[in-house]
Amino acid sequence: MSARRVALVDLGLGNLRSVERALQQAAAVARVDATVEVTSRPDDVAAADHVVVPGQGAFRDGGAAVATALGEALRSAVARGAPYLGICLGLQLLFESSDEAPGVRGLGLFGGHNTRLSAGPGVKVPHMGWNRVTLSADAPAPLVEAARVSPWFYFVHSFHAAPVDRGLIAAEATHGANAVTAAVARDNVLAVQFHPEKSHAAGVALLASFLRG
Repeated sequence: MSARRVALVDLGLGNLRSVERALQQAAAVARVDATVEVTSRPDDVAAADHVVVPGQGAFRDGGAAVATALGEALRSAVARGAPYLGICLGLQLLFESSDEAPGVRGLGLFGGHNTRLSAGPGVKVPHMGWNRVTLSADAPAPLVEAARVSPWFYFVHSFHAAPVDRGLIAAEATHGANAVTAAVARDNVLAVQFHPEKSHAAGVALLASFLRG
C-alpha cells in the first residue's frame, strides 16, 4: 500500500516547517505511513488523502489565496470526503467573512462570520498563550484523544468564528468575557483555533488521531 498523501497547504503566508514537523511526528506516533507534502498546487490538494490548512497570516491574504483555483481544490477535497484539518486561519477561512477584512470572502463552506475578540481589564487582544478548552458532548475523536492528554492548548489570535449553526462548535475556551470558538467540526471537517503544533503532547495526539482517520 502506498503512503497516505497529506497535503499541507501553502497559502503563501508563512513558514510551515513547524506544522510539517508536527505532522511527521504525529504520523510516527500513530504508526501511519504518511507523506507530508507542502504544496500550493490545486491538483495536489484536490487529490490528497488528507488536507491540512495551517494558520499564519491575515484573513485578507488568506481570502485572496482561496479566491483562486486553490480554493476550488479545497472545496473539491472536502466534498469528496477527504479529512480536512484547519488551524487558526484555516478555521476562519471555512466561513464567509471576517471583521478583519470587510468585503473579503472566505471559502464559505459554513455560514458565519469571524468577529474580533473583546479586550477588557486584564484581558489582552490578541489572545496569546495557553488556555483550557472545553469540549462539546459530541466532539470528534481527535479532540477527545487530545483532551485526554491535556485540555490546555496554545492560542495566538484576535478573531474567532461565530457560526450561524452553533452545532458546528466542537470546543470552546474562555478569554475574559469572550466565549472563544476553539474548534468546529462537521463530517470530515475539523478545524481548531489553537495551534496543535505548539501544544506539545496534546497537539501531537490530536494530529495523530486526525491522520488515523
